[in-house]
Amino acid sequence: MPKAVKFDSYGGIDVLQVRDVDRPTTPPGRVLVRVKAAGINPGEAAIRWGTFEKRWPATFPSGQGSDFAGVVETVGDGVTNWRPGDEVVGFTNERASQAELVVVPESQLTARPPNVPWEQAGALFVAGTTAYAAVHAVSLRAGDTLVVSGAAGGVGSLVVQLATGMGAKVIGLASDGNHAWLRDHGVTPVAYGEGVAARVREVGGKIDAFIDTFGHGYVDLAIELGVAPGRVNTVIDFAAAQKHPGVKTVGSHEAASARVLAELLGLVAAGRLEVPIAKAYPLASVRESYRELELRHARGKIVLLP
Repeated sequence: MPKAVKFDSYGGIDVLQVRDVDRPTTPPGRVLVRVKAAGINPGEAAIRWGTFEKRWPATFPSGQGSDFAGVVETVGDGVTNWRPGDEVVGFTNERASQAELVVVPESQLTARPPNVPWEQAGALFVAGTTAYAAVHAVSLRAGDTLVVSGAAGGVGSLVVQLATGMGAKVIGLASDGNHAWLRDHGVTPVAYGEGVAARVREVGGKIDAFIDTFGHGYVDLAIELGVAPGRVNTVIDFAAAQKHPGVKTVGSHEAASARVLAELLGLVAAGRLEVPIAKAYPLASVRESYRELELRHARGKIVLLP
């Protein structure tokens, strides 16, 4: 029997289980994919903890995961774009990608470029579309100065690359251990912590836009730095956005399409976007993978390999 990640109640990583499940059927218009790699994301951990119970409640038993890459096994009636053996990258809205098999509508798939590794392809959708939506939400233009918190994390590492690719000057807030990586990608690194506002002003001058991928007071920092609320976007601190009218909370949902995913994959394939992989775990080690994720120190993405 195929295996999938499941949990029966809100809680820490101890509620996560890898269970035998029935083999999914393939209804009309849908595609059954054998998963080769699936990303894990902070939002999934927050949902599992119950942090977003009112915003995004879980239905138990719940599966987990949105992004994946894999190989088509079967297709349902009416599917015209895919056939068994096709290598695809996609997403599910049913919290089900952290599994050996996943079923999705054919419109939620795009082809995997042959030179994009499985790990990068499977980890791209959530972080990539979040980053894509965030840079557009702050109306970024060439010549703007943008500050990014959590600049070496799963989303932040993609935000800074998309922003530099658009011609922006990017200041990345990150720990010292990530500064060399940021410099290598055209980003001016600044250490977070006490005195960060002064350090940002010293290297950045006037700050035009701010993207917060970390929370914990960075929206307040953006306002302190004089950024107009409409050019501040947080993908995590919804309470801070309510505190400061005009601050945006645009994330993956606003760019969740196979078209955007294909565009991002094209950048990866062309060598214009790197998807840093911090570590890959087997599906059976899902608890260990989320333990590392929730420490919030990984550079780039953590991936499960079913």
